[in-house]
Amino acid sequence: MTEENASAAGHTRGAAWRLLGYLRPYRRYVGVAYGGMLLGTGLNLIVPKIIAWAIDYGLSEGQASTLFAAGGIILVIALVRGLLGFGQRYYGEWLTHRVAYDLRNDFYNAVQYQPFAFHDQSHTGDLMSRATSDIGEAERFAGIGLMDLLATILLVIGVIAAMMIESVPLALLGLIPLPILLITTVHFGLTVEPMFKRIQEQMGVLSTVMQESLSGIRVVKAFAREPHELDKFDRENDEWFTRREGVIKKWANNWPFMTFLIMMSVFFLLWFGGPAALEGRITVGSLFALISYILMLNTPIQRLGFLVNLAATAGASASRVFEIMDLPAEVVDRQDAIALPEARGDVKFEHVSFAYRDRLHVLADIDFRARPGERIALIGPTGSGKSTITNLIPRFYDVSSGRVLVDDYDVRDLQLKSLRSHIGMVLQEPFLFTQTVAENIAYGRPGADREDVVAAAEAAHAHEFILELQDGYETRVGERGVTLSGGQKQRIAIARALLADPRILILDDSTSSVDTETEHLIQEALAELMKGRTTFIIAQRLLTLKHADCILVLQDGRIVERGTHDFLLSQTGLYRQIYDLQLKDQEEFVALQESGGAGGQGSKGAKNHAPIVDGEEVREA
Repeated sequence: MTEENASAAGHTRGAAWRLLGYLRPYRRYVGVAYGGMLLGTGLNLIVPKIIAWAIDYGLSEGQASTLFAAGGIILVIALVRGLLGFGQRYYGEWLTHRVAYDLRNDFYNAVQYQPFAFHDQSHTGDLMSRATSDIGEAERFAGIGLMDLLATILLVIGVIAAMMIESVPLALLGLIPLPILLITTVHFGLTVEPMFKRIQEQMGVLSTVMQESLSGIRVVKAFAREPHELDKFDRENDEWFTRREGVIKKWANNWPFMTFLIMMSVFFLLWFGGPAALEGRITVGSLFALISYILMLNTPIQRLGFLVNLAATAGASASRVFEIMDLPAEVVDRQDAIALPEARGDVKFEHVSFAYRDRLHVLADIDFRARPGERIALIGPTGSGKSTITNLIPRFYDVSSGRVLVDDYDVRDLQLKSLRSHIGMVLQEPFLFTQTVAENIAYGRPGADREDVVAAAEAAHAHEFILELQDGYETRVGERGVTLSGGQKQRIAIARALLADPRILILDDSTSSVDTETEHLIQEALAELMKGRTTFIIAQRLLTLKHADCILVLQDGRIVERGTHDFLLSQTGLYRQIYDLQLKDQEEFVALQESGGAGGQGSKGAKNHAPIVDGEEVREA
């Protein structure tokens, strides 16, 4: 075994021991199940002895009463063994599925509380494989598998003791193949442990391929790439089968050899014990009992290979589950974290820099202030750091240097739940759950009245199209909201954020999926609803930018310009370049809207507020 495989095997065994710790809270059930197993194993060892007694004192001496007594005792043992077997199996299966229940809960909790950085790098298919396939393999060993393994070990010990009682010389002869059998079994288990780890890892890859293909099925069909996806899946599936086939071969090579060793023991007993029985040195019943004990080992010893196989699989699977559970939660509450029961919405960035774990620097020396009720627009090329800035406010990531403050509290000093309860977000790609429209809107405020849900939908201009759906607000949307258009999903997401009634709103390009007319309606509603709330808007639409109190222009993770739309347009910097290339064409449409009254306040709605630099207002020239 290579050093790498030895290390993997050691890690796997450690995971298996840790898995058994999940049995600790259920000691009573463990006691019943394992007590039934111990008594049942002991009763099994008595049966050959009773048959030997019946042969020696019943058949040999022609005593029918002895045969009837032996038969009666065996019948009683069978009845008791049946009751014990029920307790063993029932509670064994209960423990199996209870361990899976607890382990799955712990795994899911660990995934839920992992930071954004973890989810940025993880594959959904692999996580699903760990939560289903890996936990399924682990549960089989933690309950019934471990019990059967211990029963087999105890049976082997009991058989050796019983054979020694019958005849030490013959027992030693019959047990000659046993050490070879045990060595073969242990070697098999050590060999297949890392093999099973590789199988489970490949299952994670396979699940990822399937998940991505099914999630992107519209793109696949749009480009007629079904053959490509099938080939990709076949390659990974073939690799999984190749790894599984290696274990099958290893198993097939060991199983017949184990059976051969058992038969060798029977051969030794008949070869040497037969003449001893004929000469009267041992009784026929004793010889029969010795052979019965050896044959009693046949199925358990063969099953021992399966159980070692199962233990190896469970250890490999459990190590993959614990691998996720043991990841440190990068963003956690401090021990002395305080709650923020009420918020004004005063947000400050003080010389903030940020880099991901791979040392990729995203932000450098970001410094600005957003007063309560102000609207801050963020604009800049792709990858300039706009979304990262908004992600630092609810503390999805921790800053590398500097401070982010909400109401003069460093966000790292606030309880996460308390902080995020005051922040509403509409992400760039709106996500809807496979629930009703009403449940999706009320997701951030469970238990909200229907009147409040409808009011939020009306404010987001979603009420009319919702009523046109088959079941109105009770219509169940498809997976990820696939039954709705992009604009409809976006408006439901906006309604969800508005219903939460936050003091701070983050709209991450929240009108990118709607047409210009719908965007205008949404902006009209938001203009009223944003009053008293601090709002951060990532947008490329001119209407949004004109109504912002301050526009932060980002490039390469730095703020290169700041000010109102008119102020920045009077400069010759990056904002003017973006305006000329992307926004100027929208000017005519906006002018038409405003001249026709469609724009509501129009350009008058945009305050000519001076930007904040290092806590001081910068007046326009």
